[in-house]
Amino acid sequence: MPTPREPRPDLFAPPETGRKTVAPLAERMRPREFADFVGQDEIVGPDRPLRKAIESDRLSSVIFWGPPGSGKTTLAHLIARHTKAHFVAFSAVTGGIPELREIIKAAEHRLALQQQKTVLFVDEIHRFNKAQQDAFLPHVERGTVILVGATTENPSFEVISPLLSRSILVVLKPLSDEALGRILDRALTDSDIGLGQLKARVSPGARQRLVAFGNGDARALLTAVEFVVTQAPAGGDGTRLIDDALLTAALNKQALRYDKAGEEHYNVISAYIKSLRDSDPDGALYWLARMLEAGEDPKFVARRMVIFASEDIGNADPMGLIVANAVAQAVQFVGLPEAQINLAHGTTYLASAPKDNASYVGLLEALEDAKAHGNLGVPLHLRNAVTSLMKGIGYGKGYRYVHDDPQAKVEQAHLPEALKGRQYYRPKPRQ
Repeated sequence: MPTPREPRPDLFAPPETGRKTVAPLAERMRPREFADFVGQDEIVGPDRPLRKAIESDRLSSVIFWGPPGSGKTTLAHLIARHTKAHFVAFSAVTGGIPELREIIKAAEHRLALQQQKTVLFVDEIHRFNKAQQDAFLPHVERGTVILVGATTENPSFEVISPLLSRSILVVLKPLSDEALGRILDRALTDSDIGLGQLKARVSPGARQRLVAFGNGDARALLTAVEFVVTQAPAGGDGTRLIDDALLTAALNKQALRYDKAGEEHYNVISAYIKSLRDSDPDGALYWLARMLEAGEDPKFVARRMVIFASEDIGNADPMGLIVANAVAQAVQFVGLPEAQINLAHGTTYLASAPKDNASYVGLLEALEDAKAHGNLGVPLHLRNAVTSLMKGIGYGKGYRYVHDDPQAKVEQAHLPEALKGRQYYRPKPRQ
């Protein structure tokens, strides 16, 4: 019986001769041993369960979730080096279901004839739709393949539940400044695969700015370092000085990580709203600045401010809604960059205002009663008797017109009998 063909070359094979001078620095510096893998010690430090599973070749299906440059693909490389299983790399960006079928056929053949497992690394697994992800399930369940998925998106939303339940979820964090600093220093001093031969000397200020530019992403850091160092002029002794002035000219403005269609978008706006709610104008201004710097639509921020003014401030300061609406109008009328001033004005006002969500809470409780009790009839005294027949059967009977009272106040029921005595609006005592 012929062996099913492998649909792709092994992307995790050792680098070919000469590749170290051609491949980008980020690829050349990719750790090949756990000792060189920094920044995720909670996951793959010595004696951690995942590292033990990889080194002992007892890995089960796993999903790596983390931001770009946090080490997901590097972990896949380490699995490829340490496992005895056949390793196949497959990208959801360039691959499809027909290619996956070929991989599965080869894996079944390999397992049946050679008793060798197959580890299938699926990069960007979130790019497969739900139906496509279903194609993995039977093969993961039977053990035909050990799935190693990598995603930058929240698996709760982007990976189907049956696949998640059959996999271990490993969450990678953005790399710390300390970890990025170690990666930077190694790249600058390694003369074999790094930039050591270029004799770069980085000033303390430039080093700090490079680490900040990385913003938790090792790939972004190494890409920037390679560009800056290779473009820097060499002095008489061959040394290349990397200082603040050179960085400013080479890198211009840092692009903050902020996907307006992804999870980070919701994380940052959540931090902004919670800072407003906790009456912290400093925190709110910082998260506002993060959104503006990353190119967020100012109208989106203004809309959230209008909602917040009624949801979290309410009648504790009715001016909050007026200010928020004025900011929203100003954003439309003025536009960026000047509208940032209006947004800051509204942000600090709302953060400093007293808070009371009684209106919102009352509405939620009333909605629950409306759902639970169905179409309770309107009390007869609250109904308008627009015909003599209606009047004859009691519509409007007993209704007291508030303006007939000298105090403009009357006590009469306004809720259906089944909800008599229910109180929805409970404002906080005014100071």
